[in-house]
Formats: sequence, C-alpha cells, structure tokens
Amino acid sequence: MARWTGPALLGLLVAGATCYAGLVFTPDVLTGAAIRRVSEGGFGRFSHVPLADATSRRIVRPSPDLAYSSCPYDVSKGPLLIDAVPVAAPYWSLSIFDSRTDTVFVRNGGQAQGKTFRLAIARAGQSIPAGYEAVRVHGARGIALVRILVADRATFPALDRARRATVCRAG
Repeated sequence: MARWTGPALLGLLVAGATCYAGLVFTPDVLTGAAIRRVSEGGFGRFSHVPLADATSRRIVRPSPDLAYSSCPYDVSKGPLLIDAVPVAAPYWSLSIFDSRTDTVFVRNGGQAQGKTFRLAIARAGQSIPAGYEAVRVHGARGIALVRILVADRATFPALDRARRATVCRAG
C-alpha cells in the first residue's frame, strides 16, 4: 500500500493542476478564438453580418432570427468609444464581453428607451472622454455585440440600414 501512495498523490496533484489550468485559461482561449473570427476587418469597428442561414458559423449556432453586428476591441493603448443607436425592432441589445468571456455590460432597447447612448470601454486607470459612460474591462481585448430581432425578414433591409448608425472607434 505504501508503495502506491507516492504515485497516487502525484496523480492527484497532476489532475488538480490540470483542472485548475483548464478553469483559468479556457475563458481566455475561447474569447481569443471568438475575437479572431470576428476581427478579420480589424479592431475598433463594427462588422455587420447578414442574417444567418445554414452555412453561417462565425458565431457558434447563430439564431436565424437575429441580425448580429460585432466590434472586436483592443484597449491596450486607449479606450474604445461606442455611440449606440437602438433600432426600432421587437428586440435590440448591446452586450460587451471582456477577455474572460464575462459580460461586463448589457443594455437593451427597452432600457435605452430609443435614445442614443455613449460608452467608453476602458481598462482600470484609463481616462475616458466627457459625456461617455465608463465600462471597465478585464484584459485588453473583447467583443461588443449588437443583436437585433428580425421578426419579419422583409424588414431586414431597413433594420440593416438603421443598425449601421451604431459605431465604435478608438478613443
């Protein structure tokens, strides 16, 4: 029995370290992969993808009823500014995810009451311009995601034009 104690303890130690490493690093790896997928056009600008169909996979299992716009960001050199214009649709939301996949900000159309609002995504210690609401993030990179419910595909062209009024840019 004593001769198995050492290997058993080593096995438990390796298993515990592996589990801990998985819990610590998985969010960063997943967010990094998502950022690479949506940042083909670069950081600090929204890309507006068409409605999902059977071939769409930029976002895992996208809803065919939602129009997605994403702005990958890197705030290592300064904040990212977002001027968000809610779209008149049955549902509209802006969510901001940090490098650990944590949702650090969400606002939907009902909360915004149809009014434009201004956000500055920044790390702790970074200053933000006057008139912007600070959204502090962990890590330098993440994604801002706008989702719009398209209840009737015939309305998509008008919604697509309207969603382009929401912009992000380096601050």
